[in-house]
Amino acid sequence: MPTVCPTPIRPLVFVLLSILFVNCSDPRPQYNTLEDYPVYPYGDLGVAYRPAGSTFKLWSPAAQDARLRLYASDDPAAEPDEVIDLERKNGAWTATVAGDIDGTYYTFQIKMNGRWLPEATDIYATAVGTNGMRGQVVNILDTDPPGWADDRRPPFTAPTDAVIYEMHVRDFSSDPGSGITHKGKFLGLTERGTTTPAGDTTGLDYLVKLGVTHVHLLPSFDFVSVDEADTDTEQYNWGYDPQNYNVPEGSYSTDPADGKVRIREFKQMVQALHRAGIRVVMDVVYNHTGRTENSNFQLLVPDYFYRFNPDGTFSNASACGNEVASERPMVRKFIRESLEYWVDEYHVDGFRFDLMGIHDIATMNEVSASLHGIDSTILLYGEGWTAGDSPLPDSVRALKANTARLTRIAAFSDDMRDGLKGSVFEVEERGFVSGARNRAESVKFGIVGAVPHPQIAYDSVNYSRAPWARQPAQCVNYASCHDNHTLWDRLAISNAGDAPAAREQMQRLALATVLTSQGIPFLHAGTEMLRSKDGDENSYQSGDAVNAIRWDGQRRHPQTAAYVRDLIALRKAHPAFRLGSTDRIARHLTFIPTGDGQLIAYRITDAPGDQWSDIFVVLNGAAERRSVKLPEGQWRQVVDGERVVPTGITSAPESGNLAAAPRSANVLVRIAER
Repeated sequence: MPTVCPTPIRPLVFVLLSILFVNCSDPRPQYNTLEDYPVYPYGDLGVAYRPAGSTFKLWSPAAQDARLRLYASDDPAAEPDEVIDLERKNGAWTATVAGDIDGTYYTFQIKMNGRWLPEATDIYATAVGTNGMRGQVVNILDTDPPGWADDRRPPFTAPTDAVIYEMHVRDFSSDPGSGITHKGKFLGLTERGTTTPAGDTTGLDYLVKLGVTHVHLLPSFDFVSVDEADTDTEQYNWGYDPQNYNVPEGSYSTDPADGKVRIREFKQMVQALHRAGIRVVMDVVYNHTGRTENSNFQLLVPDYFYRFNPDGTFSNASACGNEVASERPMVRKFIRESLEYWVDEYHVDGFRFDLMGIHDIATMNEVSASLHGIDSTILLYGEGWTAGDSPLPDSVRALKANTARLTRIAAFSDDMRDGLKGSVFEVEERGFVSGARNRAESVKFGIVGAVPHPQIAYDSVNYSRAPWARQPAQCVNYASCHDNHTLWDRLAISNAGDAPAAREQMQRLALATVLTSQGIPFLHAGTEMLRSKDGDENSYQSGDAVNAIRWDGQRRHPQTAAYVRDLIALRKAHPAFRLGSTDRIARHLTFIPTGDGQLIAYRITDAPGDQWSDIFVVLNGAAERRSVKLPEGQWRQVVDGERVVPTGITSAPESGNLAAAPRSANVLVRIAER
């Protein structure tokens, strides 16, 4: 998420409605606190379209009155064609509009404390017009692309089988040399046969060639910061400022005004990726909203969806002006139903939770139970931290330290990330791959997937003094992501005195470590091409010139691009690098003491299901060669610092010592004796 956010507007303070504005003729219920609000038990809030008539439902228990405003246009200057009073019934405000109103725009409006608040978009809206300022009634069946009913998730078994590739929809295709027609659009991810002017593969075909299993899309729901009415002007944002959670972002569609278009094109994107054998993960931001005092939530159900400080101000663990109160029953229900909708309607295969540490554990576990009840292979992971203090106690939040209490949900390993390259907060600090002598234990902690292992010295791990994952499927290992510097830019800062060729060795070592470790490997898009953002540490609104994936990078850095592609194939071919359970890791993976803080060696023996029965891995973070004594037997090297050759690069020397090249990952396989 961005580290720079708008300054929050002064918040509304919740008023005890049972004391003020009491009207004996008003049959509305009285509530002393937000916790007294009733839970609406049904799953039909928002609008239910039928050709014969559409029913609208709004949950806002403390409202004195509520009304529905209907529009023929999404023009913000247009007056409503009809204003309909809503009736309180069965715990919700409701009205049915007769006839076929497919395509009609609408908003809700409530009266509080004797005055009408500004109209707002339905928080349950599943279609909207330009800039998401009005919901839209649509026949959702009209949005299905041909063959959608036959769309199937690509085969996938265990979370640790995943290789995740994190990208921004616009970054993926906006490079002028991408060869992609629908630049910056969902449809850009559907095109096949695209190349650079030099003939190098780009786009969806590139992803297939690379071999990743999951594409992780930065926020692709409707967000605030890009003006969809002016898509001809270049605008850019990562999208961590949510507006309408159940609607795709309009600027990524070819027609933001027509709610059906963005829905259909998102589905086309998912369908194309599925047909290519790639699953889709959505980056979701339920921890805060893009607006605060004038958000849809605050205007329609004042104060209920947010946490507050004792002085009545909005709490701000997101550092973006507010934080969502996931522990409240109707907030929890909203988050769960929203995620279910993306799975059911859009066939999304997984979710990454931004600032997951803001959410309470009970909500996350309820989400997991529900989604895995729909499909047991759905992938869930998130950031086990916050960007500021929260009034919710640490003991009940989905923090990294509490990951063991989460069910089938993973957390990012900042231990591995910063062990490899140095702290993201100290940009000149070095890590294991860049010359540090005291980061090996943090990397080893990542190698075993943050689970208990008898050979990890936890007092020497950078951030965690104990294992935090119950199983390796709860640990996402990575070296970089959209946040902070790209790996290449960071190495250029921390190792400015080293030649580019040396830094490229460091980059390969970092990525090889991630891809051969237990846990779930995660790659920042373009890192295999030494992606740079010209040193921009927080590029959330920096534009295409900084953020676009420069596809000629694979031609400028062919060795690293091929190295990463071949490492992915190696991982997929050999279960030894994804043992899948804490018990198996403890039994089959053994570290070999090296007495050197820049050298890690370990052995994987008798891995279940792997034709390689004995694997020896040596990671050399030093700028010099290191000699490592090999275990007894005859060994064949399949990975060095430059190549991956499963049939063998070379046989180990007769001396039984491996001369590990500077800044290199080395994998050797013992040759079975005849």
